Amino acid sequence: MSETVSERMRREWNERALEDPHYYVAFGQREQDEAGFLATAADVLKSLEAELQRFPKHGNRRAWRALEIGCGPGRLMKPLSRNFGEIHGVDVSDEMIRLARERLGQIPHAHVHATHGATLALFADDSFDFVYSYAVFQHIPSRDVVLSYMEETRRVLKPGGIFRGQFNGLTHDKTLDTWSGVIFPAEEIRSWTREHDLQLLSLEGIDTQYMWTTWRKKPLAPAPLAGPPKIRRITNAHSYEPVVPKRERHAALSLWMENLPDDCDLNYLEVLVEGAPASPYYIGWPIDNEVRQVNAWLPAGIRTGLLPVEVKMHGERLCEPGIIRIIPAGPLVPRIISISDGFNLVERNATSSGILKVQIEEVASPQSITATVHGQPVDWLETKCIDPRVPTYEVNLRVPESVPAGIRRLELRFGHWRIPADIEIVLSAP
Repeated sequence: MSETVSERMRREWNERALEDPHYYVAFGQREQDEAGFLATAADVLKSLEAELQRFPKHGNRRAWRALEIGCGPGRLMKPLSRNFGEIHGVDVSDEMIRLARERLGQIPHAHVHATHGATLALFADDSFDFVYSYAVFQHIPSRDVVLSYMEETRRVLKPGGIFRGQFNGLTHDKTLDTWSGVIFPAEEIRSWTREHDLQLLSLEGIDTQYMWTTWRKKPLAPAPLAGPPKIRRITNAHSYEPVVPKRERHAALSLWMENLPDDCDLNYLEVLVEGAPASPYYIGWPIDNEVRQVNAWLPAGIRTGLLPVEVKMHGERLCEPGIIRIIPAGPLVPRIISISDGFNLVERNATSSGILKVQIEEVASPQSITATVHGQPVDWLETKCIDPRVPTYEVNLRVPESVPAGIRRLELRFGHWRIPADIEIVLSAP
């Protein structure tokens, strides 16, 4: 009899947990120590804890309950436990759960459970304030399994509860397995949350492998408004200056709005710049004087100058328009932003495997990239886009076997550009 998807996931992730759990969870370095392993979660923790600001400012954190889908060996649960009176984690791998119990043994309010399928059946309806998941759905080879977890998330969230999760928003043609799982484009997340009556509050990193989304299960009654909605000011979403370039990475604006309706949702919110639809991707939590931030990417082909910005909800104008200054975008300036070993990602500006992973940005013609190491042409090079907005590309290449160990010069070439960097060859490629 053939294995079910859940059985296959359990078997293969048990094997990975027995081989090197820190590596397969964080994909950073082989045989990483405890401190290094927990440190790999710093950016993810920052993203997750920021979402807790969506809850009432004076809420009783000891009463909050959280759930992690795909908790692995407890890398995120351990530090996140400080925010909740009770935290639970589920994972399909029995071995990962065993490791999580060891890691969380001194935290009495942290509980982990091995699951056997795609449900959260051991938890009651409306039982969690916060549900989260990171680097899990992108490894599941079944769309039905992921959709089941999404539906179960909606069920177990309390009214007003928050889900923060990461999906793979890239397109790929790889064979689906328990490493390269299904993808969920942004429009599918939009339509699913709309159909399931969830508030879509953020959809960031669209068209990237690490697309983050935040949903809220609608509260029993929306919070009343203190007054009419109003645009207080409009700024660049990245620098908070009062100007926005018309394209590329900084072509996004922030509307700082007073009295935004509590049921505001990216599925029903419209931002129009000189009548052209922008692309809202983030609705923030209330800050000083109940001001909330709404971010949106500019429409393509927008002109420069002082342009009106209008906000609508369910097709109706929310408030008087604001004004933003749109300026020309600067030229693309290609540059290397990181170099690591292709397998041990914490091995920076060096390789011991003979494979290099190079991230570059603002490249206009990635298909023309070639490379040399120590003056010798690279015979295997693979390029993929990891963020089209910037744009950012990942270049994977093999160091020529004849290059000796030591500090050597890597040079990337495309068009008239030559971008050099010094790297260390710890071991020559086999």
